[in-house]
Amino acid sequence: MSKIGFDNDKYLKIQSEHILERIKKFDKLYLEFGGKLLDDYHASRVLPGFQPDSKFRMLQKLKDQAEIIFAINADAIEQNKTRGDLGITYSDDVIRLVTEFRSMGFYVSSVVITQYTGQVAVEKFRRKCETVNINTYLHYVIDGYPSDVKKIVSDDGYGKNEFVVTTKPLVVVTAPGPGSGKMATCLSQIYHEHKRGVTAGYAKFETFPIWNLPLKHPVNLAYEAATADLKDVNMIDPFHLEAYGETTVNYNRDIEIFPVLNTMFELIMGESPYKSPTDMGVNMAGNCIIDDEVCREASRQEIICRYYTALVDAKKGNIGKDVVMKLELLMKQAGVTTEDRKVVVAADERQATEENPCAAIELADGRLMTGRTNDLLGAAASCLLNSMKLNAGIDHAVHLISREAIEPIQGLKVDYLGSRNPRLHTDEMLIALSVSAATNPDAAKALEQLPYLRGCEAHSTVILSEVDERMFRKLGIRVTCTPSFG
Repeated sequence: MSKIGFDNDKYLKIQSEHILERIKKFDKLYLEFGGKLLDDYHASRVLPGFQPDSKFRMLQKLKDQAEIIFAINADAIEQNKTRGDLGITYSDDVIRLVTEFRSMGFYVSSVVITQYTGQVAVEKFRRKCETVNINTYLHYVIDGYPSDVKKIVSDDGYGKNEFVVTTKPLVVVTAPGPGSGKMATCLSQIYHEHKRGVTAGYAKFETFPIWNLPLKHPVNLAYEAATADLKDVNMIDPFHLEAYGETTVNYNRDIEIFPVLNTMFELIMGESPYKSPTDMGVNMAGNCIIDDEVCREASRQEIICRYYTALVDAKKGNIGKDVVMKLELLMKQAGVTTEDRKVVVAADERQATEENPCAAIELADGRLMTGRTNDLLGAAASCLLNSMKLNAGIDHAVHLISREAIEPIQGLKVDYLGSRNPRLHTDEMLIALSVSAATNPDAAKALEQLPYLRGCEAHSTVILSEVDERMFRKLGIRVTCTPSFG
């Protein structure tokens, strides 16, 4: 059983209380929800014990007085940017999230498309939103953002953006991922509310970086790793240090935008209620860590995994080498190497004795199992089957799927479906195993182990096929790959 480093029940209690206190300070509060609102798997990995739906459960307590706006960057739509943890595009994820939240009784008023410059794919996305009764609004690129405060806070800046009419005292602005323009959406709305005579406030609920952890704490470094492609950098909050003499952690974009927010509040209220970006936040996560070393180690592993993901993305030409270099630097700062990931070592050691690609899985109890590509199964399928057998206590020599059962499937793939690879992928192996389970008690016993693989770690010595990668994701197995095409 994995060690717990985070008290989720305490977090839900004190976080909701803190947000309620902030709501009372304004007639209408725009609350920026950073990270994933419904499926925050990054937080659950680096803070073991944090539940992926924690933010959603906390928001449920505020449902009657809240409405939700989703923000999505027009470039993310145009480039089909994908959520790595779910394997779906940001635009599809927005539709999914809006639908899910509405089905649970939340009022989702609209979707704001930020950084719009006429991207062609945006119009298709808007039509898709219209078919499921989702209103969309356009926010534009502002020249000089975020340094030209005078222009930003004017009719030539935020004033050009379309205004979203809201009706609840709490407006939650969230997004499918980072870089979506949540803060700019909030500030634009506050500007328009002010022009309409409504006094509105702003607060930020961003889990990372955690303001009351050290700058180079692995949890905060893991946040930089997660946003390496956005060039986010954790920084000491200079405004907070000057105002209070207290060292806190924030990140570059919040620090850059703080003068804009201050100017806006001065326009609305005559003075700003905040002296620093840290003051804007309502994040209580740092107060709920109950085992610092567990969270440190989980974060170190996260950084290594992010590094391997970047290596593969660079190999495919999806990102530049600068992202890989940034992650290499973060690994040095965290004091880790690739050899600190056990499944990498196990897969590489097996690979050293084989001519074909290999894979390794670390089970929940720490045992390691490997598999190699053979004439029947790919390395991922072989390793997965071996791991299920090990977990079920079935001797490794026992064949759960006969050659006679596999060969017709291979013939179907090659002779009729046009595949050049006759070996079974993970999904095909599991289907064949399910058929065997009808008459083979050991096969049935092995299949019963699938739920126990959730949360396990895996590594492949070659880049996995999309089929295998998707299956590992469905099973809840975190897999990394050596950047090599097998």
